[in-house]
Parts: sequence; C-alpha cells; structure tokens
Amino acid sequence: MSYGDKENGWEQKVVERLAFDALIEKRRARRWNIFFKFLFFMYLVVLLVLWFPEKFGEADLSKLRVEKHTALVELDGIISSDEKTSADNVVTGLREAFEDKNTKGVILRINSPGGTPVQASYINKEITRLRKNYPDTPFYAVVSDICASGGYYVAVAADKIYVNESSIVGSIGVRMDNFGFVETLEKLGIEQRTLTAGKHKTIGDPFSPLEDEDRVFLQSLLDKMHLEFISVVKDGRGDRLKGGEELFSGLFWTGRESISLGLADGLGSASSVARDVIEAEEIVDFTYEEPAIDRLFERLGAGAIKALAGITGIAATPTL
Repeated sequence: MSYGDKENGWEQKVVERLAFDALIEKRRARRWNIFFKFLFFMYLVVLLVLWFPEKFGEADLSKLRVEKHTALVELDGIISSDEKTSADNVVTGLREAFEDKNTKGVILRINSPGGTPVQASYINKEITRLRKNYPDTPFYAVVSDICASGGYYVAVAADKIYVNESSIVGSIGVRMDNFGFVETLEKLGIEQRTLTAGKHKTIGDPFSPLEDEDRVFLQSLLDKMHLEFISVVKDGRGDRLKGGEELFSGLFWTGRESISLGLADGLGSASSVARDVIEAEEIVDFTYEEPAIDRLFERLGAGAIKALAGITGIAATPTL
C-alpha cells in the first residue's frame, strides 16, 4: 500500500468516526428531548392533581342516586362574566338542579360581595323563570359570610332567604370605580395623544379630566341602575320589607338585623334548610365546574390581564 493510500484511509476513518459520534450524539439528544417532554408532562399532571384533587379521585356518583334530595348550587365570589360565578356557570348549575327529577328543593348558597348589574340580573331572571316552570320545587337562598349588592340582587328571587347571625346583608346600591392620572402625566412631562370622534368618547378615561357634564351623565346612569335595583328588591321581597329608604342607601347589616328589616326571613344554613325546611337531608351539589385544564390556564394568565385592565381604566364599569 502506497503512502497516499494510507493517508486517504486515515482521513476516511476520521470522517467515519466523526459521523458515528455525531449520530450517537443526535440519538442521545433525542432521548433527552423525549425525557424532558415526559418530565414536563408529568409535572403538569402533578399540578393538576394538587390543584384539583376532587377531579382525579373517585367519580362522583351522587347525581345518579334515585332518592329524593336537596340540590345545592354555590355562588361564591364576585359575579362577573370572567369569573367562576358568571351568570352562565351559575345558571347552568341551577337548570340541572331543577331539571333533576329527584330534586325536592333547591338551595343557592351565596357568599358574594356583589358584581356587575347585567350578570346579577341574568341570574335573577333565570331563577324567576325556573320557579315558574317548576312551581312544586321550592327555592331558597342561604347566605354564608356575605350577601351584598349584586349577591343580594340574586337572592331576592328566592322564596325565602336564610342567613347566619353574623352574615353581612344589604348594600343595595351601585358604584363605578376609576382613577385619575391627569396631574401625574403633567408632572412627568407626558403628553396624551388620544384622537376621538364623538364629544364624550373619552368619558371615564383616567388620563383625561372628568368634565362636570360627564360627571352629571355618569351619576344619572348610576341613579337609573340604582332605581332598577330597588325595583327588583321590592318585587322580590314585597310586604316583607320593614325598613325605610335607608334600606336602599348602600348600608349593610348583620344577618339578625337583616331579618328584622325584612331583607331576610330567618336563620339557617344549607344543612338545616335541607333537613328542616325542604325535608330532604341528603344534599347533592350541582355547582357547575369548568374543566380543570381551563381553570389552570385561567389562573396562569387571567390575573395579569385583569390587573392591566384595572390600571388602564378599561374595567371602569358599574358594579353592584
């Protein structure tokens, strides 16, 4: 073998060796890639199990039972379209509760400081409709910690309202929250450049001054919503109301005081109402639950979006 052949053979072996090492490295990288993907998947599964254990345990067969029961729906939190207590979610649970042929009575357990007028109105109207369609199925609102503003807007649609002695009840009023940063921008030397078509298009903009004319308009808007709220309360409670105009001033009272004012009917919990009033001690929970994966992504991203909306004034809508 000549010197040239030896040199070519040596170079070929080096190339083959490099190619072989590259192939091994590629296979190793692929295995690590698969391993890390699997690890990430297992991490998500563990998170889901830890955050929503009730969804991964034994299947809930309670709704399949044939005996008569009390149907329970929870309204826990702010009543808003982007919350778990949105009208769609609450109404879905209520419909299933009324439609179940073994439901002897329905309880809406409320723990809410309020929410948007539209969402609260949707729930109130749907309760009224369901009560007409199922006249033999009594419907009761049970208050835990708080039933204020929009929460009470919903509660007045019930046959009766039961509270705890220390519950907070009332706050029949409307509010609109916003901030003003006009002087702050001036001090920082920042110029706002918002172009509009329409004289009042920037009404409520935190970076623009609130003109007297706009203030009057917004107050009128809130007053109209307040009158609608008062009308709903009077329709729902009727002659049971024993207080005067202070009932509609935005004040709130303890559960025991609310009974004396006619805002509530008696003391009770979900268990006692099911046992003593509906006379069906077994309680079946019909509260609507969103899919676990949807709630996971909401927790990861919705908070930041809401915070940004609040800062910029986008969320400056009336609330009950």
